Amino acid sequence: MSFIPPMTLMAFFRKSEGMWFTNRAVHHFDRGADESGESNLHIQVLDASDSRVHKICLAQGIDPSFAMGGASFAWQQNLDDEAPNPNYAAILVDIPDDATGRSGRILRNEGYVEKIPVISRYWFGQDGLLTIETEYENNQGQERCWFITDDFRVRVSTVRMMGGINLMAYCSERRCVAPGQLQELIAQHPSRTSP
Repeated sequence: MSFIPPMTLMAFFRKSEGMWFTNRAVHHFDRGADESGESNLHIQVLDASDSRVHKICLAQGIDPSFAMGGASFAWQQNLDDEAPNPNYAAILVDIPDDATGRSGRILRNEGYVEKIPVISRYWFGQDGLLTIETEYENNQGQERCWFITDDFRVRVSTVRMMGGINLMAYCSERRCVAPGQLQELIAQHPSRTSP
């Protein structure tokens, strides 16, 4: 069976729901320095009726009835045992341009580059590649995301300062089995865990 990529933002959010292991590499052009890291990304899909979706729409002066829903993105250190604090999650809201859902606006309670509320533009290519462009007060950001399989996805981003590109980042992300799901799998297949 061939892989079918999501072609709307809500389908992208639904396919992304769960926990992901992120391996990140960043190159800073202004310093000529590289950095890398590993983290866990927790994604939760939000219905259009979610109070967080309504709050962000109203804060941006958008009628909440235009929202298709959204997603919560929370990060944690890779080996952290505690769940991430939901109060620090980034909330993204989908406001599609039309019924196709192939392009539109993303409302965010907090931008990735500048920690201020922001509105981004998004669109999907014919191949399922999602492009997100954001104009901040002092920077421009572009992120491109796509699924390779249902359980592996890639993100590439650039941040441009007034003097040119400041940094580029590459992230590969693998879906993780949550502890509760792992216990269910163990219970379903006890012969595989016994000596």
